[in-house]
Formats: sequence, structure tokens, C-alpha cells
Amino acid sequence: MSRLYTLLLPLLFFISCKETGNTKLEIPAPVKQTYQTTEKQLSSEEYYDKILGALVGSAIGDAMGASTEMWHRKDIQLKYGYITGLTPAVRPQSPEGTWDNNLLPGATTDDTRWKMAMVQYFVQNNGKLGPDHFTDYIIDYYHSLTQKLQSSNEIPKTDFLDAQIEKLDWIKEWARVSMAYKENDKSYSQALSRFYGGEMSCAGQLYTPMFGLIAQNSEEAYQLAFDHALFDIGYAKDISALVSAMTFVAMRTQSIDSIINTATFVDPNGFQDSRLVGRISYSIVDASVKNVLTIGQLKLQDSLINACIVPKGYIGTQENWLKQERTYSFLEENQKAIPFHAGEIWEILVTGLQFGGGDFEKTMQFIVNYGRDNDTVAAVAGMILGAQKGYSNLPTHLRTEVLKVNQENMGIDLQQLAHELAGQRIMD
Repeated sequence: MSRLYTLLLPLLFFISCKETGNTKLEIPAPVKQTYQTTEKQLSSEEYYDKILGALVGSAIGDAMGASTEMWHRKDIQLKYGYITGLTPAVRPQSPEGTWDNNLLPGATTDDTRWKMAMVQYFVQNNGKLGPDHFTDYIIDYYHSLTQKLQSSNEIPKTDFLDAQIEKLDWIKEWARVSMAYKENDKSYSQALSRFYGGEMSCAGQLYTPMFGLIAQNSEEAYQLAFDHALFDIGYAKDISALVSAMTFVAMRTQSIDSIINTATFVDPNGFQDSRLVGRISYSIVDASVKNVLTIGQLKLQDSLINACIVPKGYIGTQENWLKQERTYSFLEENQKAIPFHAGEIWEILVTGLQFGGGDFEKTMQFIVNYGRDNDTVAAVAGMILGAQKGYSNLPTHLRTEVLKVNQENMGIDLQQLAHELAGQRIMD
């Protein structure tokens, strides 16, 4: 025992000295800062122009994709060649689509209706926003539709009944989840799990970019959207919040790289720290950007280029089309079970933004001609780029036609919505 004590004594002495030492070294951890590309303050005129640009840009994307929503790109090429502008919305009416058959070029779907609904939500709640207010808002709208069916003792005319049922069909999935949210956590969880079949749909991306137009910084834009993404599951909530933050950043920069980098630097809820998988939304962005850059640098053989058949209406070279086709093939490798899967929408969105390099028409054309849920992707991209450029810098032939058709045919006055939205600010 004495020999063991003798051997351990120096070690015990060393440990004792370490514990009572006078070392003051403490290396601080990095301080997380809000992602801000510029401190630019927008004047009232600039702010309104960018809000109108966002609303109209989104409606342009929606309208450009309305006629071919859910189509395969080969079918688009067969009927339209390469879409470069607005086409007639020749399609049957549907709850999530147009609310009438065969509408004029410039007509929009539920993607634009949601923008209108969000402006009313902001104004009605005077900036006091949150999940409870949002679910109340949806439930009240649903209730108003059901009341119209009961407001008269007369048998409703069939056309009126058809119109009301279509509106009810559109909102009932959202109302079911909203009403369950008000009941208790278990009811909410069950209703959310069956929302549009229980798949990871892109529900939040239909409306969350709107928070980026009124937020005070990128993280507030993210968190407001995240809190309102009540119909999303998993990393779909992260994506819905990111498109809001990207919209905020777009209003204050002309750099498409800065807009896309929002998905790298804005992560207030710590998705990047997730075990094993990290942040899925960022992984999708990283792969998409690298793919576009890699394909852009390819040196293609003349035999491949000469054999390439360019669709009618495409104004680029054969080599450019071949590279665009390869980019489309990359997207097809990751298609999901449903075209409106949040991850698929996100991947097409980022790929389109990177491919377009900030060019509004090039980006819209890339997204719309790919097909799938092209009106939704183009609507999100259109809002981001519209917020970046402002209404005054959007293509004249597209912006004027979409404004006119939405006001006269769809009953949606985008200019009036922009005026109402420009008066909104987040309240403490």
C-alpha cells in the first residue's frame, strides 16, 4: 500500500495544482449575428414599388404556369414549344386552380388568391400576428362560406351552389387543421397528419413569402413565417420560413448570391445542428447550386450539340438548350411522390434562381417550362425577384397584362393590395 501511495502522490499533487491554478484563459464562442446584406433603408416610394413588384412578380409566375400546371415538360413542348410569356389558361375549373373554365392569359390560381388573403389577414389584425390569429382568420372565412349556403330559405341556384362548394373544397383542408389547432394538441397532430393526404406538401410556401415584405430583419421574417407554417411538417417548415427570409433580403440587395445564401446564414431554430442529417434544406441548396455551376462549365462535343433539337420559341443556342435539358434531368432525379412536395418545390426554386442569375424572364421561363407544379414554384420565385427589382423594373408586357387581367377578370386588384400592405408594420 505504501509503495502504491508513493507512486500516486506525484499524480495527486499534479491534479491538485491543476485544479487550483491561476489560469484565466477563456476562449469565447462566436456571437451569432443577424444575416444582413445591406443597411439600405427604403424610402416610402421604393418600399411601395418593391411590394407591388413582389405581388405582381408572383402573379406573373402563377399566370405563366397556370395553363400547364402539373404537366410534363415534353407535353409542354408538344403543345406550346417553349413558353416565353403568358398563355391562355385553357383548363377545367378546380378548387386549387382557376375558379372558372378557360380563362384569358394572365389569369391566376390559388397562389395569387393566397397573397390577397394574407394582405387582408395583415390589415385585419393590424400587425398583431400569430398562430391563434391566423387560425381564427381561416376558420372565420370557412364559416362565412357555410353561412352563405344557409342564409336563405329558398333552394340555392345550382350555379351558386357549385361556386360555393368549390370555394369550400379549397379551404376545407386548411379549416380542418385550423379548427383542430384550436381544440388541443392531439387533435391538431391528427388533422395535420392527414392534411392533403399526409404528404409533406408545400402549403406554407403559398403564403409565407408575404412575411418577408413586412418584417424588420431576416430572422424576424424567418420566425414569423415559421410560426405561421401550421400546415407544414418536418423540414417543410424550415423551407417555408426560408422563402420569407429570402424575400426580405431580396428587397435590399441586387445580388442573387446573397438571396440564395439566406439558406446558409439564417437558421434561428438550429436545423443545421440536427444529428446525422444536418439541415436538409441547405443540403438541397448546396447540391442545386453546384449542379447549375458544373453544367454551365461543361465542354460539350459538337456531335451532341448538333444532334440537339431545340423546342419552337426557344431563343438560345443548341448548346444552351442542351445544358438546360441536363439541368432538368438533374431535377427529375429527385422528383417526389407528389409534384407539390415541399422539398421538390424548394429544389426547383433554388435551381431556377441560380440558373437565371437574377434575370426575371430567364428564371420564369426555366421554371415554367420544366413543368410539375410550375405555377407555385414560379409564383415564389416571382415574388422574390419582384421584391428585388420592384414593379418599375419588371418586364412591361408581363406586368401590365397581369395587372389588368387580375383586376378585371379575377377580381384581385394588386395595386390596391400593395397600397394596403405598404401601410403595415410589425407591432411589438
